[in-house]
Amino acid sequence: MLYGSSPEAATRFLTFVNASPTPFHAVYNSAAHLEKAGFTKLREKDGWEKTLQAGGKYYFTRNQTALVAFTLPKNWKAGTGLSIVGTHVDSPNFRVRPVSKRVKAGYLQVGVETYGGGIWHSWLDRDLSIAGRVILSDKNGGFESKLVKIDRPILRIPTLAIHLDRSVNDNLKLNQETDLVPVLGIVESQLNATKDQKTEDATEGVKISATSVHANHNSELISALANEMSVAADEIYDFELALFDTQPAVLGGLNNEFIFSPRMDNLVSSFCAVEALASTPPPATGNVNVIALFNHEEIGSVSSTGAESNLVPSLFSRLNPGASDYATAVAKSFLVSCDMAHGVHPNYASKHEENHKPMLNGGIVIKTNAKQRYTTDAVTSFLVKGLVEKKGGKVQNFETRNDMPCGSTIGPFLSKMGVRTVDVGNPMLSMHSIRETAGAHDVQTCIDLFESLFENFAEVDSALDID
Repeated sequence: MLYGSSPEAATRFLTFVNASPTPFHAVYNSAAHLEKAGFTKLREKDGWEKTLQAGGKYYFTRNQTALVAFTLPKNWKAGTGLSIVGTHVDSPNFRVRPVSKRVKAGYLQVGVETYGGGIWHSWLDRDLSIAGRVILSDKNGGFESKLVKIDRPILRIPTLAIHLDRSVNDNLKLNQETDLVPVLGIVESQLNATKDQKTEDATEGVKISATSVHANHNSELISALANEMSVAADEIYDFELALFDTQPAVLGGLNNEFIFSPRMDNLVSSFCAVEALASTPPPATGNVNVIALFNHEEIGSVSSTGAESNLVPSLFSRLNPGASDYATAVAKSFLVSCDMAHGVHPNYASKHEENHKPMLNGGIVIKTNAKQRYTTDAVTSFLVKGLVEKKGGKVQNFETRNDMPCGSTIGPFLSKMGVRTVDVGNPMLSMHSIRETAGAHDVQTCIDLFESLFENFAEVDSALDID
């Protein structure tokens, strides 16, 4: 067994992250896990009045890229508060452009757009592929959206040899438009091949119409999608695709104490939220337990599936249709905004404030910022410490240096509702690299915190009365 002596929760995370190269896949896999745990799927466009039952377990998705799940206490009624874990499922990467067809110097290339604040040089010389969703026609004359993930490497962004740029190591600066275009193949390989050697062009004979995207992309890319999904090229009408590294996530370090993986910011938190809610039975009393997995945090949360949308306010409204019950529920609620945190780097320890240097596998990090880039205050910090203490865990603290800008999370957006909010996360290195590093033991630590929120919040909250 490869990881026989390793943290069991971390090995389960590896399976999840390797199967989730895009937000579409992360939401799909999270929903599948919840359904196995007995959750019932709801649809936003339906009425819920006759469906919701005290003690029930439910979830809904929006646009295949955001998910909200909740369990109702057995004595549930309007005006009950919500105990919420908020995370996000998007990560910095490259997105295939709506018109991606490129040919240069005999190479087939794919036009891409950078998404989020990635460490783009870490994507060079990696074995890349594509994943996302594809709009297909069906046999009944309608259309459907299906997920695709090509597991073999078909793309690469090659670096320039040092012999052709002797100063490359002195000051690496990449033009995001011209230096980061992936290579898909060689045009001449098709032109010079014999008929029997040529790859079948699945797009040959496809009619081009206003609803077709075939003219916008290299036919070889369309062919790869069609072959992967076992459909005809003319069944493909549109798609949203992202690049991902085909190298799987693994445990590493002498004692398997690390995780080396893409997209840990923020699939670690999302995985832990799903695991905790799925394993925690609906409480007899207390708050509604909720997880919210948002999209588009890396670009500001401003979308219909981001934290600034009405996803969580809509849930409050559906559970509390009266204005008075809504206000009461908000006042009783607590939200844990969980995103990855900056662990201290041994080679760059000076980048951290002297007394705020979180260690990997050192416990949950409470993130604070006086300018409210993080939402933590003394009350919410006290509450989360009480929850961690219930599970016998430890906490660490993080604040940025005064001479450095501070990042942000979904917390400030969600706190606008009036809900008490705290920002926390697991420490990691190389955040926004194609290959990040985190602590293997911290996965279970994060699950423990969320389980404690769902099991113990009423008790911890009752110890502190603040108006």
